[in-house]
Amino acid sequence: MTRYISHHKKDVLSKTRLLMANSLLKIKRKKTAGFVACSVWLCSFILSPMVHAQYVGRISTIVTDLNGSVLSKDDADLQRYPASLTKMMTLYMTFRALHANAISLDQRIPVSIRAASMEPSKLGLRAGSTITIREAVLGLVTKSANDAACALGEFIGGGDETRFAQMMTQQARVIGMSRSTFRNASGLPNPDQVTTARDMATLARHLVLDYPEYYPFFKVPSYNFRGRNIPNHDPLIKGYAGADGLKTGYTAAAGHNLVGSAVQGNVRLFGVVMGASSNGQRNTIMMNALDSGFVKNGVSPAERPLFLARASKRVKSRGGSKVILAKASRSSKVRIVEVAQASSRSKKATVSKVSTSRAVNSKTTAAKHKKR
Repeated sequence: MTRYISHHKKDVLSKTRLLMANSLLKIKRKKTAGFVACSVWLCSFILSPMVHAQYVGRISTIVTDLNGSVLSKDDADLQRYPASLTKMMTLYMTFRALHANAISLDQRIPVSIRAASMEPSKLGLRAGSTITIREAVLGLVTKSANDAACALGEFIGGGDETRFAQMMTQQARVIGMSRSTFRNASGLPNPDQVTTARDMATLARHLVLDYPEYYPFFKVPSYNFRGRNIPNHDPLIKGYAGADGLKTGYTAAAGHNLVGSAVQGNVRLFGVVMGASSNGQRNTIMMNALDSGFVKNGVSPAERPLFLARASKRVKSRGGSKVILAKASRSSKVRIVEVAQASSRSKKATVSKVSTSRAVNSKTTAAKHKKR
């Protein structure tokens, strides 16, 4: 009897040890599987296009001349999100079709449900309506209208924006944009849509050289679209001497982007800034880079213009909001000079260019603005 109990205890102990061993093996397997799954997820995240295209805190810049010679650059070959700089390629494809007489500026194109549903910025086009190619082009260069861009892409792409994006990428390779891939006509976020500062400078140069008859569209200060005045978003046109266009772009992932061109002393330069943290930083970097480029070409940079504008934020005062003069500075800070009080009943102040001497030294000028 005693011997039976002893054997029974040994059997129970053996079974218990076996169960524990099996449990430990299962736990190890789960941990291994979890580790492998986590590793696969981490690798896929690291290798995804979104991560490769985004460089937080790093700004890409480049300045080239009309021949493509690089005057300055910083991280110019990092792949980044173009945002609305994409519309430059959409416009290049449009100009190409116009040049080949495949389409005409007064030709009306349909607005699909998809085009009408694009996120802002947009013209507010209605599905089933039409828009002329001229209106669409102006909508892109001024308001950066996503609905107009989609309508153009669908029309030139034979009714398919995806096909148009493939055409964009193919043409980009032809003109030397080796690190750019396009997925839509507008620049709205897509993790696979990437470019570089160098490629954008190449595109800007080809827009000027290949289609000089259509390039002037970029410097249009504003246009009237069905009773609405739509101003140009490009800050360089009014803020930098000799600037005559190209394009701004912004998304949260891309940062603040800008491609610009300017002519001073018979020298044309192209500048690109991508990934800036604000419009102000972007504009300052661009202007300073262009200034340095002109100096390298033996051209003394022109004095940056002074603008009269209403303060963006309301300032409490007897006469209403203050009118200020803001001079574009070569430093990151903008010099603000208070000129006069604007009546709260008066219409919104119109931005106008004023010389430094008149704004600062002439009491007559200040008095005139005070009456407006």
